[in-house]
Amino acid sequence: MTREMTPTEAVERYLKEKRPNVSESTLYNNKCALNQFTDFCEQEDITQLSEIDSFHLSDFKLHRQEQVSDVTVYNNLCVVRVFIRWAASRDIVESGLAESMILPNPDDAREAKIEPETADQILDYLDQFEYATLRHILFALLWDTGFRMGTVRALDLGDYHPDEQYVSINHRPETDTPLKNGLSAEREVNLHQWVCDIIDDYVQINRPSITDDYGRKPVLATQHGRPNATNLRAHINALTRPCHYTGECPHNRNQDDCEAAQYRYSQRCPSSVSPHPIRRSTITAWLNDGHSKELLSDRMDVSTDTLDKHYDARTEQEKRQLRREQFDMN
Repeated sequence: MTREMTPTEAVERYLKEKRPNVSESTLYNNKCALNQFTDFCEQEDITQLSEIDSFHLSDFKLHRQEQVSDVTVYNNLCVVRVFIRWAASRDIVESGLAESMILPNPDDAREAKIEPETADQILDYLDQFEYATLRHILFALLWDTGFRMGTVRALDLGDYHPDEQYVSINHRPETDTPLKNGLSAEREVNLHQWVCDIIDDYVQINRPSITDDYGRKPVLATQHGRPNATNLRAHINALTRPCHYTGECPHNRNQDDCEAAQYRYSQRCPSSVSPHPIRRSTITAWLNDGHSKELLSDRMDVSTDTLDKHYDARTEQEKRQLRREQFDMN
């Protein structure tokens, strides 16, 4: 006999049970994905979670595929599947329902990336048309450091050391900027001179003179304080559309009619990427430049095992060519 509970009530209970065992960033990501699921349930007039069946879950997958990238669909479905398993363990849905979910191939989902040449195109565009704006400094930091979005968002002006050209990374969960790996993620990260030049000009010219809700001075700032992760993610989705930085569409779409040409739907562009693929792409670029995994592990706050499994997107040909260069076999 199943227990009656609305989708929203079940999600709230699930997140409450999950909170003590995960980081704030993981909890936030789970909440965002499950909010999409409860919104879908409301659209489908599903008032009790016990009404959910495999067709509903398949429809949710199709619903999200119309809106976001394959990477986001995969991540959303992973979260929902764990939630459905939890619901089955609490007798809220049928046992085994989660196993009926067919997820996209994770290797396909992880293919989203940008090439160094594309990053250079975007940076050239920003240099010319959006110099020293929030979007410029955001992309520059993501590409140069491979930071997670939460790490970039957490930076305060006091964390930036222009003379020594580095930023200090600090875990401050009590004031809304936790790091994914907690205190172990605290470190000092060098910046290239060109990134420091952009930050310096942004702070001097375009940064609003504001503090956040806790009296801190964020590096990335809006008139309303420290931007949230959703806002920053939207900037990256919009910026990485080819029509935005080249004026042309590689998908043969009419920009006047293309839904993705609108800022609010920019994530629907097939070429648009979110911040995480930028992290993976820049790690791959550093590896292709011959930097050691051990040094990158410290810089990017990722273990070498995880780096190998999830972030090294080099082809076997690229690895072979790099070995040839390092062994001076040319």
